[in-house]
Amino acid sequence: MQKDPSKKYRAYPPVVLPDRQWPNRVLTAAPRWCSVDLRDGNQALAVPMNVSQKLELFQTLVKIGFKEIEVGFPSASNTEFTFNRRLIEEKRAPDDVWLQVLVQAREDLIERTVESLIGAKRVIIHMYNSTSPAQRRVVFGKSKDEIKAIAVNGARMIKERLHRLKGTEIMLQYSPESFSATEVEYAREISEAVMDVWQPTPEHKMILNLPDTVEVAMPNVYADQIEWMCRNIKNRDSLIISLHTHNDRYTGVAATELGLLAGADRVEGTLFGNGERTGNLDVVTVALNLFMHGIDPKLDFSKLSSIVEVYERCTGMTVPARQPYAGELVFTAFSGSHQDAIKKGLAEWEGGSRTHWDVPYLTIDPADIGREYREVIRVNSQSGKGGVAYLLESEFGIELPKDMQREFGPIANDAVDKLGREVSGAELKAMFWQEYVERDAPWKLGTFRTTSDNGKVSCEATLLRNGELVTIAGHGNGPLAALVHGLGTTGTHFEITGYSEHALSAGETAAAIAYIQIKTADGKSRWGAAVDTNIELASVKAVLSALNRL
Repeated sequence: MQKDPSKKYRAYPPVVLPDRQWPNRVLTAAPRWCSVDLRDGNQALAVPMNVSQKLELFQTLVKIGFKEIEVGFPSASNTEFTFNRRLIEEKRAPDDVWLQVLVQAREDLIERTVESLIGAKRVIIHMYNSTSPAQRRVVFGKSKDEIKAIAVNGARMIKERLHRLKGTEIMLQYSPESFSATEVEYAREISEAVMDVWQPTPEHKMILNLPDTVEVAMPNVYADQIEWMCRNIKNRDSLIISLHTHNDRYTGVAATELGLLAGADRVEGTLFGNGERTGNLDVVTVALNLFMHGIDPKLDFSKLSSIVEVYERCTGMTVPARQPYAGELVFTAFSGSHQDAIKKGLAEWEGGSRTHWDVPYLTIDPADIGREYREVIRVNSQSGKGGVAYLLESEFGIELPKDMQREFGPIANDAVDKLGREVSGAELKAMFWQEYVERDAPWKLGTFRTTSDNGKVSCEATLLRNGELVTIAGHGNGPLAALVHGLGTTGTHFEITGYSEHALSAGETAAAIAYIQIKTADGKSRWGAAVDTNIELASVKAVLSALNRL
């Protein structure tokens, strides 16, 4: 890092708004919501969702209560176009849900986009072009007037094609992309030029989306930009002012909340903030922030854990353990003083002496979103997998993979429930060892040797199977692949689907622990674990542990 960053970087200039009103306002109602999980969120995935995954996530968004869902960029690929057509032709969208599609201000893309919408009940056509000085200079090499002409021509091309969507209720949306880095006077100028083409009215409004495409300033500056636009743009009563914040400075939620105070009507974002770079706005957080202030967010997160499961399955992303409201550990107290305060607060609440929630350390009642408060420093039959995992890691350095926590947590809870009391960390470790590490039947390792030639690994192993000696040989691109191949020659077929390992102690005789997940051809999945001073042997034994648990 440079010792004097001012030689390379500079602060974003403030908006001149000496009589700003937003700091004195209070939010009293939920905004209009638009999910962009299927477009903005999807394009940020290393492996984009396929059509079936998008369909599942779309149905989940509908169940949550989103009435506006940006379903994709239909001109971008056949997958996007096909998804649109399936939603429409299979009538998967309820009549009160608007299907929003994104398109650049280009004729060929607009043509394909309109084609994808024929037969829809309600649609929002979202056109954008980038407007910031850097985009004008670096990407387009065009003047302000030339950039404005792109927007105006795009707006005309869309308007000229609307007659093809007969029987469809249409709303138009324009985004001066990179608004937050654009001069507010120019953002107003180009937006009003698009309005002149589309001619919105108070009865038939258009959406003016003002995105914080890249966070370049503190969130109060974005709020000033929004208030300036709301106060200075013409025909404000014919507009729905929309926010679309990103999270480059980790203040996307704050920017949205301040933008709503500044006069915006609508919010675009994704579940849990998935999006390009550091992500989009987390709609769940903003909605539940409203909920904790007694405002109905108009979105249903009463079964938040099941929403997390769908999200993780469809996107391949993981919700961090400390994610507000949704994270596995956000309603978990490790500190004894916190536990004591929460326990007393819950007792007061359950006693009925208070009418409004005011429990120390808990901003909302976890039960309202299908969660529960947990004390996990102490583990008993009521403790979740988070408590079990925490105790194993904090006392013994056993760092269970997340999927393995889901497998071992219920096993440990059942064992603790039978005991009917609190258990110690040592007892939990003994349960884990018995369930995984000490599993040596029907398979038990005798010897294991490998050789390597030009990247190809061969193995020879002697094993006991139900007490009988079995000798195998296999080949693969690594020791485990060779082992899997060798076991396959005995009729034992499976694949390795998860792997993790780490040291358990320091020093020359340090032991390593390996965790292996396998999956058989009939879909059965199990984890195994093993410990050895040789990490290769620990991994081999972990495979056998998993086989023994099938």
